[in-house]
Amino acid sequence: MASRLVLGCGSVGRQLAVAESSRTHVVTEDEHRVETLRSDGIAATLGDPADPATVATVSFDPDTVVVGSDDPAQNCAIADFAVDAFPDARLFAFTGNEPTDAQRERLHQLADDVHDPADALSSFMLDRVGDDGLQTRRLMRVLRTAEPPLAVFAHDNPDPDAIASALALVRIAERAGIEAQACYFGDISHQENRALVNLLDLELQTFSTNQELPEFGSIALVDHSRPGINDQLPPETDIDIVVDHHPPRAPVEASFVDLRSNIGSTSTLFADYLRKLGIDPTPELATALLFGIQVDTDDFSREVAGEDFDAAAYLVSFVDAAKLERIESPSVSAETVEILASAIVNRDIRDGVLASYVGVISDRDALAQAADQLLMMDGVSTTLIFGTIDDTVFASARARGSELDLGEALREAFDQIGSAGGHADMAGAQIPVGGLGAEDEADTAIRDVISERFFETVGVGTDASPAAVYAKDTHLGLAEALPEHDDPDDAA
Repeated sequence: MASRLVLGCGSVGRQLAVAESSRTHVVTEDEHRVETLRSDGIAATLGDPADPATVATVSFDPDTVVVGSDDPAQNCAIADFAVDAFPDARLFAFTGNEPTDAQRERLHQLADDVHDPADALSSFMLDRVGDDGLQTRRLMRVLRTAEPPLAVFAHDNPDPDAIASALALVRIAERAGIEAQACYFGDISHQENRALVNLLDLELQTFSTNQELPEFGSIALVDHSRPGINDQLPPETDIDIVVDHHPPRAPVEASFVDLRSNIGSTSTLFADYLRKLGIDPTPELATALLFGIQVDTDDFSREVAGEDFDAAAYLVSFVDAAKLERIESPSVSAETVEILASAIVNRDIRDGVLASYVGVISDRDALAQAADQLLMMDGVSTTLIFGTIDDTVFASARARGSELDLGEALREAFDQIGSAGGHADMAGAQIPVGGLGAEDEADTAIRDVISERFFETVGVGTDASPAAVYAKDTHLGLAEALPEHDDPDDAA
């Protein structure tokens, strides 16, 4: 994490110290300011910031030295000795108030960056009170008036983006003075996601299906936007806050809504909130947020925006690089390898579109990994990998170099018999099977219904008439679309 030594604490230097409080030490001859800084948790030394002997008493090895008094002559004196005292540090200097041309020129000769305090203060204020900071102010206003405690729900079986976003909102809620808890339904089964939670010791509350929830005063949704859709909250649940980067399928109702589908990850939005609020993320939170951005943008190669790069640049100085490396390279479970092998063996490829049914599984995250891996096969531009957990078929789809919008394709194919959605190159679906188990005949029927429906929707050749496989206009579950059995017991 970057460290800063602020020498001289004028009006702008004070704002900088407060905004970047983590690993910051201030030297100033203003006794009152020293007391105020210390009360805010900022390390401060009383003394002349232009006196090398005073500065030498500070046991601090900074990455950046900030020359920040209001006196131009004092700033020149500070810069004169600082450039030699801290040769490896970046020297950042404010001119002070009404500098002479000679003083301004001298500072430019000594410092790496020189700024006029009026310009710096204007930028600082605009970032927080201008139009660009409007959403952040609205979020804080809603948080300050929300009923405690606040439950921050990630979507079911949360991925790194959802996990990190939930934890970031909890941190922001703390700043607003409201108790909050990051929550989710389902499991964290993907090995990278488990590594993220375990290595960073992240605090999340899990709830099981049909479990009676505690009394929450307010509820927030992150990385999804509607209760009962990709979470197990009752659909009629009143929502106070929604922050998401996925395009909504229906109007979203909440006191605060921030939906930006042009952004690569929800973690990007929360990194921006933290920066604008002057909240330094802990190494754990910063690492989770950066990993969330990496995963959702496929290491900045998929649906990435400039804001995603900006967020990563902001977070990187706070990240625990050693733990991030361990999270990125976890051990792979035996089931993941088996599902990948099944996806390869059972693949059906038509005109560059691959569909594969892998049977009964317990780890739905392995479907996404298989979809990613098979997309690398020569001649394959689109993949759909699907498997069954209990009475639900889960599907994960990927695309590259294609004009196909996967999110829309899966919605067209499966919304009538389940739920689906996502982005142009990454999407998923959940389709109820009804009372069918995974016996051989039902297994074959599931494979045919899902794959043929998908192939037809994306416009490639099919082996069977769609009408023989499913009723296109039905609003029934998958069980209704499967072939009839002479004996009901045969369908079990």
